[in-house]
Amino acid sequence: MIEKKIDVNDYENKCQKILEEDEIRFAGLLDESGNLLAGGFKQKMIPRLSEKKFQTICKELASRVAKRKKQDKELGYVKYSASRREHVVIMSFPIYDQVVMVVAESHVNIDRLAFRIIDKLGRQWGEFVGE
Repeated sequence: MIEKKIDVNDYENKCQKILEEDEIRFAGLLDESGNLLAGGFKQKMIPRLSEKKFQTICKELASRVAKRKKQDKELGYVKYSASRREHVVIMSFPIYDQVVMVVAESHVNIDRLAFRIIDKLGRQWGEFVGE
């Protein structure tokens, strides 16, 4: 497993740039336990879940990201993952031992949005995993 410190302030700025997208409700950098390190909800956005339920979602997402790493050698690294729900799309972008979590409106084109987010993160594919 690659241990790499990332600049939380840099990711605060990147999350704010992601939040500039009209369809984005939330963009945040989570640690391996699902704790929010940077970012948050768009200003004046009313969350669909209570704070406690949202924290549970963050912890579950971080856990799933960590579990997916077990198949990296055989299947390759995860570039991003997305879940389309009736009311929102939840996306994750693993970066070293952390993950950028994005919550967007349900009508988005997932692949197009993912590539716009990757552009805002300023990372090439290999850099996501420290190559």
